[in-house]
Amino acid sequence: MPSEFDLIRRHFTRPPQHTDLAVGDDAALLRPRAGMQLAVSTDMLVSGTHFFADTDPEDLGWKTLAVNVSDLAAMGAEPRWAFLALALPAADDPWIAAFARGLFACADAFGVDLAGGDTTRGPLNLSVTIVGEVPAGQAITRTGARAGNELWISGQPGLAALGLAALRGEVALDAAGRARCVDALQRPQPRVELGLQLRGIATAMLDVSDGLLGDLAHILEASAVGAIVDAAALPLDALRATGANAAIARRCLLSGGDDYELLFAAPASARPALTELSTSLGLPLHRIGQITGQAGVCLLREPDGTLAPAGASGYDHFA
Repeated sequence: MPSEFDLIRRHFTRPPQHTDLAVGDDAALLRPRAGMQLAVSTDMLVSGTHFFADTDPEDLGWKTLAVNVSDLAAMGAEPRWAFLALALPAADDPWIAAFARGLFACADAFGVDLAGGDTTRGPLNLSVTIVGEVPAGQAITRTGARAGNELWISGQPGLAALGLAALRGEVALDAAGRARCVDALQRPQPRVELGLQLRGIATAMLDVSDGLLGDLAHILEASAVGAIVDAAALPLDALRATGANAAIARRCLLSGGDDYELLFAAPASARPALTELSTSLGLPLHRIGQITGQAGVCLLREPDGTLAPAGASGYDHFA
C-alpha cells in the first residue's frame, strides 16, 4: 500500500513552469509579476453531490481544476497556480493515476502549476484553491453593470444540465446529442481567453455554475440593477438538436448549472467589438437581454412581448 507521500511523489510532483518552490515543502513560494493583483478562488467537489461515484477519474481530474480555472476567467484573470486538497477513501493507484492525468491535462491547457496541497483518507472530496493574476484595477467584478447595458452569454448554456438529466434517466437524447451533453458536463471548457479579452469591455461578469437566472441574480444584487431576458434570443436550437423537447431545453438553459460559460454585461456600443471577438475566438456570444434600473427585478420577455417575473432560481446546496 503506497503511503501518502509516495502518492504525492508519484502522481502530483513535476517540474513547475513559473513557481519558485512548489510541491514538496511546507509551503509554496510564488512570485507575482510586477503590476499584478492576485485573484484567488476555492471550489470543492464532493462525491454524491457534485459528481457520481462512478465518474471516470480522468474526466473528474479535468473538471476538478477546470471549474476553478473558470472562476478566474470570470474575473478576467490569468490562472497561474493551483493547490489541491484530496480526500480519498483508499489509495487506489490506478484511479489516482487517471485522476492526475486529467488534472494535469487541464493544467497544461491553461498554464497552471500545481504548487501544493494535501491528501488524507476520507469520503471522496476534491478541493482546489486557484491563484491567478490580473493587471491592477482591471479585474471584472459583479458590481459594474449599469442600466442600458446589454446582457450576453458565451457558448452553449444548458448542455451540461441536459447531460446530467440524461445520466439520471430523466430525458432521452439521441446518441450524438447525449455524448455531446455528457462531455459538456464532465469536461467543461473554461473561457479564459474570452475573459482576458473582455477586460475593458464587460462591466460585470461571472461564470454560470448554478444556473443562468440564478447566477444573473448575483450580478443584479451586486450592481443594484435589474434585467430583462429575451426568451426569443435564447440559444435553444443546439439543445433541441440533441433530441430534447422545447420545455426541457429551456429549463436546462435557464436553470441548469455546470456550464461554466461567461455571463456578462456590456455597453451597447461594444456590440461590434463583441461580434468581432466572437469571430476571432470561434466562440458564439449571444445577446440575450438588457440591464434595467429596477434593482433586483429580473423579467422574462416572451416571444409575444409579454413580460413576467423570471421566477427560476439557481442551485443552492442548502435549499
